[in-house]
Amino acid sequence: MNILESFRVAMRGLTNNKMRTALTMLGIIIGVGVVILVVAIGEGASARIADTVNSLGTNLLTVQANRNRVKLNAATSSTATTTTATATASTGSANSMTLDDSKKIAANFTKTVDAVAPQVNTNVQIRLGSVDASTQLIGTNIDYPYVKNVEIATGRFFTQDEVDGTLKVCVVGPTVAQNLTGDAHTNMAGTSISINRQNFEVVGTLVGRGATSFGQDQDDVILVPITTAMRRVINTQSINDILIRCTTPQTMPLAQEQVANFLRNRHHIPPPYPDNDDFRIRSQTDLLATQQSVTGTMTMLLSLVAVISLVVGGIGIMNIMLVSVTERTREIGIRKAIGATPDDILIQFLIEAAIISLLGGLIGIVLGVGGSKILSVVAGWNTVVNITAIIAAVVVSAGVGLFFGIYPASKASKLNPIDALRFE
Repeated sequence: MNILESFRVAMRGLTNNKMRTALTMLGIIIGVGVVILVVAIGEGASARIADTVNSLGTNLLTVQANRNRVKLNAATSSTATTTTATATASTGSANSMTLDDSKKIAANFTKTVDAVAPQVNTNVQIRLGSVDASTQLIGTNIDYPYVKNVEIATGRFFTQDEVDGTLKVCVVGPTVAQNLTGDAHTNMAGTSISINRQNFEVVGTLVGRGATSFGQDQDDVILVPITTAMRRVINTQSINDILIRCTTPQTMPLAQEQVANFLRNRHHIPPPYPDNDDFRIRSQTDLLATQQSVTGTMTMLLSLVAVISLVVGGIGIMNIMLVSVTERTREIGIRKAIGATPDDILIQFLIEAAIISLLGGLIGIVLGVGGSKILSVVAGWNTVVNITAIIAAVVVSAGVGLFFGIYPASKASKLNPIDALRFE
C-alpha cells in the first residue's frame, strides 16, 4: 500500500469519528494557542520595555547620590602581622554630589561624554487660580531635553541666562496641564502658576511620553532651572542625580569607569570599591537587560506550562488511538488477511496521529494569533507575534502526534490476523 492510499484510509477513519477526533485535537489546540499567545505577550512586553528605556535617553548613564555610604577604617598594629578592618555604616549622611561635580565631568571627558544634566527633585504643591495639585519638580540645566530625549510641545525650554540668574520659570508636563486646566493640550506658555507659594512663569509645555514600564507617569512633572530649585525651592547645596549622555554605546563602559574614578578621587573615597562609594552608577543597557531578563523568565515559565499542556494533549492522542486500535481490531485483521503488511498498518495509524496533531496545531495557531490581536485591540496590550514561535508550534505539534502515536500504531501492526478476525 502506498502513502497516498494510507493517507486516504487514515482520513476515512478520522471522519468516521468526528466528535472523538475533535476532542482529541483539543489538547493540542489549547497548547499551541497558549504558546503563541504567551510568546506574543512576552515579546510585546520586551519591546515596550526597550521603547520605555530608550525614551529615558540615548546612551544614558545615571549617577545617583548614595546616602548609605560605608566607611572602612584600617587599623594596623606594630605587634601584629595582619591588618584588621572595622566597618561603620552611616545611613544618614548627606549627599556629597554637587553641581560642580557635573560641570567638571562634562568638561573633563569630552571624548566619551556628550552632554550632562544634573538633577534635584522634590514633590511640590502647585496652584492655578482655585485649582490645587501636587506633582514632582525637577531642577536641571539646558541640556536636559537632549540628554533625556524630551521634546517641547508649545513655548520653549528655559535658557542658560535663566539658569544663571536663578529665575522663576518652568516647563510643565501634559499631566500637570491636565490637572490645572482640565486639558492636557492647553498651551500654558505665559501663564503664572504657584509652586510652593512662589509664583513661576510657565515658558513651555512638554510632549507627552506616557508611563514607564513600572507605571510611573513621566508627564506629571515640572522642570525648572537647577539653580532656582536648589536656592529658591529646596534650599540645598547637593544634587540627587547626574544624567550623562555618552557619545556612543561603545564608549559607555569607559565613560562609566572614568566618572567613577573621578568621583572617588574628588570625594576622597578610600577603597574597597564599589562598597565604599558615596554614589551609584546605573547604565541604561544594564537596566534594559535586567527588565528583559525578568520578562524573559516569566515568558519561559508560562511557555513551559503551555508545553506541558501539549504533552497532555499528546497523551490524549495516544489514549484515543489505543481505543481506536481496539475498536478496529477486526478491520485490521481483514486488511492483513487480504495482503496488508505490518508496515502498512503502522504507517496508517501514524498518519492518523500526525493529522490529528498537525490539524490541531494549525487551529491553535489561528486561535493564538487571533487572541494576541484581540488583546492588543481590546485590552491595549502590546503583543508581537513571533514567526519563530509559530514554526516551532507546528513542528512540536506534529512531533507530539508522531511520538505519542508510535505505540498505538506499533500495537496495531503487530496484531495476529487470525486473532484479529476472531475479535468481537
